[in-house]
Amino acid sequence: MSRKLNIACLQTSPRPDFESALSEALRLAERAVDRGAQFLALPEYCGGLRSQGARIVPPSSTEQSHPVLAGLRAFASERRVWILIGSLAITAAHGRIMNRGFVLDDNGSIVSRYDKIHMFDIQLSESEVYRESDTVTPGTEAVMTGTPWGMVGHTICYDLRFPGLFRDMAKAGAAIITIPAAFTRKTGEAHWIVLNRARAIENTCFVVSPCATGSVPGGGACFGHSLVVDPWGEVLADGGTGPGVVSAVMDLEHVADVRRRIPSLDHDRQYTRRWEEGKKAA
Repeated sequence: MSRKLNIACLQTSPRPDFESALSEALRLAERAVDRGAQFLALPEYCGGLRSQGARIVPPSSTEQSHPVLAGLRAFASERRVWILIGSLAITAAHGRIMNRGFVLDDNGSIVSRYDKIHMFDIQLSESEVYRESDTVTPGTEAVMTGTPWGMVGHTICYDLRFPGLFRDMAKAGAAIITIPAAFTRKTGEAHWIVLNRARAIENTCFVVSPCATGSVPGGGACFGHSLVVDPWGEVLADGGTGPGVVSAVMDLEHVADVRRRIPSLDHDRQYTRRWEEGKKAA
């Protein structure tokens, strides 16, 4: 089993419909495979993304009839490449959707699914408000999947801010954790790179984070800067601000080496809690 992996993040732009989203994804996928990529990683809502004020309203379909899923499955099979589909909007009950990520193997088979757990419900300013939970039903299960290069953990975008999820997967054996995203430009400028590096360092694993870039139809903008970060926190690749392909070769032996040197995953200790109310001012 090879321990080196040539991985490519496809830094796509938010698209209003399935056709344009799939067209851009396949164009960048061809470029990445021609450069030797074995595993492709796409951003959150790579099958299309739109907004209406605070509401996130991506084009959606059932999993069985989703044209972007079908197109990427065919590409994986034809080009013999693994693909992380960061997420697609999958039709759910009562007019809602699931924000669902997939891993495809090099036969085009779906080997894992993950429904985003943490909903992006925030107010950045009086005018910039997001309410993902208005349209999306959150998931309830953390998911990892086996690959020829090691165990890969799923997360999506806002999950980045919940380190316990990452810790659980790292302790369960994840060597790579993926964070496909459509991170906003404002929060991205402040937090994206530092949080990605922190998740890699504290969990001594590779972090692969394809992030959409550019304006969202209907309002808002995505940060870009797709990242590959190693277990020491070194940024191996940064996609910058434009659409394109950014790749890196990851040596998975580096995970075991860093974990030997800094065995923090083995040093977690159980503890009790005591919260004391301080003396009130007179």
